[in-house]
Amino acid sequence: MRKLTYFIATSVDGFIGAPDGDGDFFYAHLDAEFIDFLKAEYPETISAQGRVALGLADAAPKRFDAVLMGRNTYEPGIKQGMTSPYGHLPGQYVVSRTLTTAPDPQVELISGDVAARVRELKARDGLDIWLCGGADLATQLIDEIDEFIVKTYPVLVGTGMPMSRAGFGVRPLELTGVKVLGGGQTVTSYAVKR
Repeated sequence: MRKLTYFIATSVDGFIGAPDGDGDFFYAHLDAEFIDFLKAEYPETISAQGRVALGLADAAPKRFDAVLMGRNTYEPGIKQGMTSPYGHLPGQYVVSRTLTTAPDPQVELISGDVAARVRELKARDGLDIWLCGGADLATQLIDEIDEFIVKTYPVLVGTGMPMSRAGFGVRPLELTGVKVLGGGQTVTSYAVKR
């Protein structure tokens, strides 16, 4: 069975974006070593546009063959003309209550019972599913997430969009990996204990 993995960037204090959701401040903390790490370990998480620039246009997926994102995560790409930001993946899913037609034929819209749809996707054959963001979608799917891979950037922002708005609840995790990079970034992996 496929896993749903919340692969997300955070500040040291656990925010995935500014109060308005903008995460552009993370780009100031991308250095060559970190980009090389992403290219080697998670090439499919780099947008189609970025893959071309980095010479990864033909790189096969390693961990994920599907991406799931909320509309607010998808929207900035649309504004830049990227209606299929992860076209190299067989599955691109956008959860939205307001979009009625997908801006691109490679993108499938999901509305209604998102958790049921995710369980259906997890039952299919394939690589794992990448939960790209954001906080509201992570909240809806908190009980469906099987793994967290948290890219922590060396920045403290004080307030902003949290990883989830699921409310207080002790959800045990098992540490499965830690990678520390020279630019101060850490990549920490946790399996959800069921």
